[in-house]
Amino acid sequence: QVQLVESGGGLVQAGGSLRLSCAASGSTFSSDHMAWFRQAPGKERDFVAVITWNSRTAYADSVEGRFTISRDNAKNTVYLQMNSLKPEDTAVYYCARDRRGGVIQTIWRGYDSWGQGTQVTVSS
Repeated sequence: QVQLVESGGGLVQAGGSLRLSCAASGSTFSSDHMAWFRQAPGKERDFVAVITWNSRTAYADSVEGRFTISRDNAKNTVYLQMNSLKPEDTAVYYCARDRRGGVIQTIWRGYDSWGQGTQVTVSS
């Protein structure tokens, strides 16, 4: 059974940076698509970024050019480097896995495993 554990969240001022990590265990990590979603209070869980098994990437328009997703298959870990953070980036950030490894999914229903989430708070 796959387990995803996020870390790296915290409180940062607007314009600052954070790097989130998601460590996976119990999965065929190198053949999985991995993604980050986020959910603010009272809102839907929104797509942030995805990296395919062969390292293609896609981003939400709201984070394009500011966030970078990457993966290290030797460490079974996916990262989200977040720069130029804005107060509207405040949310719980979740790591997710798509074990099918096919067409890129940008809705949360397309993913079969989730981490517990890590809080990111950006102050103005």
